[in-house]
Amino acid sequence: MILDSFAVTDKVAIVTGAGQGIGRGIAVGLAEAGADVVVAARTASDLDEVVAEIEATGRRGLAVPTDVMESDQLEHLVAETLRVFGRLDILVNNAGGTPPRPAAVTSERFFEVAMHFNVIAPFLLTRLAAQAMVDTAGSGSVVNISSRSADMGLTSFVAYGAGKAALNRMTENLALELAPRVRVNAIGTGGVDTQALASVLQDDALRHEFVSRTPMARPGTPADIACAALYLASPASSWVTGSVLRVDGGAVVPAIEVPVAPLEPRAET
Repeated sequence: MILDSFAVTDKVAIVTGAGQGIGRGIAVGLAEAGADVVVAARTASDLDEVVAEIEATGRRGLAVPTDVMESDQLEHLVAETLRVFGRLDILVNNAGGTPPRPAAVTSERFFEVAMHFNVIAPFLLTRLAAQAMVDTAGSGSVVNISSRSADMGLTSFVAYGAGKAALNRMTENLALELAPRVRVNAIGTGGVDTQALASVLQDDALRHEFVSRTPMARPGTPADIACAALYLASPASSWVTGSVLRVDGGAVVPAIEVPVAPLEPRAET
């Protein structure tokens, strides 16, 4: 049966940024498809709620509070996964994000943090996880949660867009190095109805603009991204690596434009 190819029964997954939104949806979705899931985020109370949802599916869940910006905590995350479950098959690098900020007021430090959060941390965790996958399960799959800002011009997102563009390139390069044992793919997400987009979707005028500029005429949901993540994590995509799968409602232009003041000559003093 073709549906059997989408099952991840008895596999073990790590999902970062799993306390809310897309990460939470992916974690629960993988459990519904048969995986035991280790959830990582900074807020322990959020993780406890997700573990309860995972266990309600009949699978095992494990909460490992983790700040992905700290290398030693990434090492601890993988070590705890192997200690409790004895194997690792799937990694979903979902933790990331950078708030909008005009380039004129984007500091060197802000840019550095954006790059570390969106590409360096996923790289470090992927390097750890890939070795653990090969050592314990023989093979595995890495899914990076990226963004259409990586390949679409957006005002006020210079740092975030650069970070996600680097994540896409990292995905493509690592796929070559880790094949054939570990597959590495990414999802280029559009605007998803999560807390991060609440200020847009709760404003009638902005929501209308968002919907009118999105061919599918609605924002995405965590379940939309979870379905794509399951495909890339499961045997259904066994001949897919180095790909960035767009899940964006068909967007060809930014769903929302963030106004930015034009660059003007400095006033003479």
